[in-house]
Amino acid sequence: MKKYISRFHYLTQDMPGRTHAQQVQMACGAGANWVQYRCMTKPEDELIDEINEIAEICDDWGATLIITNHYDLLDRVDAQGVHIEDFDADFATIRKVIGDDKTLGASATNLPDLLAIQALNVVDYVGYGPFAHTDTKPNDKPLLGYAGYRELEKSPVEIPVIAVGGIRLNDVEQLLQTGIYGIAISAAVNLAPDPAAMLKEFYRKMY
Repeated sequence: MKKYISRFHYLTQDMPGRTHAQQVQMACGAGANWVQYRCMTKPEDELIDEINEIAEICDDWGATLIITNHYDLLDRVDAQGVHIEDFDADFATIRKVIGDDKTLGASATNLPDLLAIQALNVVDYVGYGPFAHTDTKPNDKPLLGYAGYRELEKSPVEIPVIAVGGIRLNDVEQLLQTGIYGIAISAAVNLAPDPAAMLKEFYRKMY
């Protein structure tokens, strides 16, 4: 089943002084139509109330809500799908658990892994990165840069690829020229002096 995948993914992050719900209210009010809830600091049993609060905001604005990693919560919250950050996840099993109606996103850091995920035929899109240095999700993977995304044009990649990791406003135009499907943004919006204005600027560059 082919799913709708936005070209712009807004990700929340753990921030002092601003809740995930406040971040989502800001993002939806500024035009975001795809929100990924990414909380890394709370135990799973504390996530449900916050996810449902965010789900109400997304419903009010008509935005898609994706939760990070906790696919076992999908039957208890009003979210449209899940993004799995574990590179070694069993995506076929996760698809069976969540069913065909929910959106399933995966992460990859190199072309062989991206193609392997695509070949499973159970994942709807892949977050591919890191593009540049990022403190939001630190890892030791090589930075792809523009050249890493241009490599995709020479490969049989058909699944929607979302560039992620350290993307700034002035990167968007050149990134889109590589042929990728879309981009995911977190810190560049969340840590901006005016997050809503920055999100709108990203949208202008995207569309």
